[in-house]
Amino acid sequence: MIVGAADQRRYSSRHAIDHSPLAGRRIPAARSAAGAALQTGDCARLYVTTGLWVLLAYAAGLVALGAWIGRRVGRAGSFFVADRKLGPVLLFATVLAANLGAGTTVGAAGLGYRDGLSAWWWVGSAGIGTILLALWVGPRIWKVAARHELLTMGDYLDLRYGRSVRLLIAVLLWFATLTIVSGQLIAMAEIVAVVAGTPRWIGALVGGIVVIVYFSAGGLVASAWVNLVQLVVLLAGFAVAIPWALSDIGGWTAIEATAARTSPDYLDPWQGGGSGWVYIALLAPAFIISPGLVQKVYGATSPRAIRIGLLAAGVGLVLFAFAPTLLGMIARVYDPALASREQALPMLLATALPPALGLLGLAAVFSAEVSSADAGLFMLSTSLSKDLYKGFLRPEAPSRDVLRVARGAAIAGGTLAVLLALWLESVIASLTIFYSILSVSLFVPVAAGLHSRRAGVPEALAAVGAGLAALGAVHLFAPADAPALLDRTLIGLIVSAATFALVAAARGHIRRN
Repeated sequence: MIVGAADQRRYSSRHAIDHSPLAGRRIPAARSAAGAALQTGDCARLYVTTGLWVLLAYAAGLVALGAWIGRRVGRAGSFFVADRKLGPVLLFATVLAANLGAGTTVGAAGLGYRDGLSAWWWVGSAGIGTILLALWVGPRIWKVAARHELLTMGDYLDLRYGRSVRLLIAVLLWFATLTIVSGQLIAMAEIVAVVAGTPRWIGALVGGIVVIVYFSAGGLVASAWVNLVQLVVLLAGFAVAIPWALSDIGGWTAIEATAARTSPDYLDPWQGGGSGWVYIALLAPAFIISPGLVQKVYGATSPRAIRIGLLAAGVGLVLFAFAPTLLGMIARVYDPALASREQALPMLLATALPPALGLLGLAAVFSAEVSSADAGLFMLSTSLSKDLYKGFLRPEAPSRDVLRVARGAAIAGGTLAVLLALWLESVIASLTIFYSILSVSLFVPVAAGLHSRRAGVPEALAAVGAGLAALGAVHLFAPADAPALLDRTLIGLIVSAATFALVAAARGHIRRN
């Protein structure tokens, strides 16, 4: 392994921090010997102080930018859909940045660390779903939204199926969405812990405050511009981290050597460990009809902007999918015995790069979690303010009151997500809950509703109920070593679609007779 002096200093100084999650880890002999003289408290304190101030300054900048833009947001149309003025560039940036979150950085790198190349499917499947959103569902649902002045996915469900379906989906997704926001906060807490050696609750609280303040101030227009900044930082950080870390371990041959000792399918791109092509069932449908992404689609200027912006974002995700996978595999070369696979990316950035580059990488990952957390807050705020408050409790509520409730919902939802982040242990586990429920409950009613005019409330309610029942049954009763085709989300989708079709056929038969 090639070990540079800067790397030795970095590794040594990090291990001098008592409360860091990296403290006490076995140090490779070459690094330990070469860096022993540099393990000083002053060096460690300097790194912690600098790193903490960099992250705090970056977070403050995001809050200030969101608050400044938010001064111009005074009505619901501006808050929810940015007055439908997002062109291809801003749409590309806000969708891609929202998709590059805890799951696609810390989580995906953890899967790459554990399973190897097949972890590509976690992010790659999200890219496939985004491409289908760009070419299929996005332009269609935008036309409906523009014609009827819809602001949320709930508005579409109300228009297409009625209030009962809207209420059911709103309640389901409000609680499920808490898990996706908490997943981002878990990853943020890991980053803050690496930089400052703080406990999880401090990192989750810092991340929660940043996201809540700038999102509740400006809504979609604020998050779109902040996402553009975050995307630049994220891509710059990863562009620097990958070649440096790969060179530091001695290139691809070091990964091959580690793979040979790990698993025979570690370099299999289709299936390995718990990862593989089956992620398409979990993630692609969720990214086609995600309320947070569809709401960004509503904010587009035209169907053309959707096709260009989202297609570019989808292709970007497909290509980006290699980055966290590779970084996780590199992290396994550095340390094959991490206590948690989701420490892989923070550990790599904290030990494999010179301090300045490491901080850039950590800021990039922190940026990714913030951008995805605000997408989750979108779903929380719109679900409560539009689907529940205006849809059921106070239909005559003026725009300004809806906006006030939306901001309050973002604050309440963000606070609950911080508490949930202290309880859930894994980024991937928390996101899997959300994506499973989202795909099984929403994909069939939305996709079928765009193509069938006759299907109504019975079909939608039956599809949601049967899909969730199948999801729960497979989760509870399928054996741990069940084949990939028995994936709970895949079975739930199949049952949901079949139920929708059967109820539609039965009602059609009744009408004809």
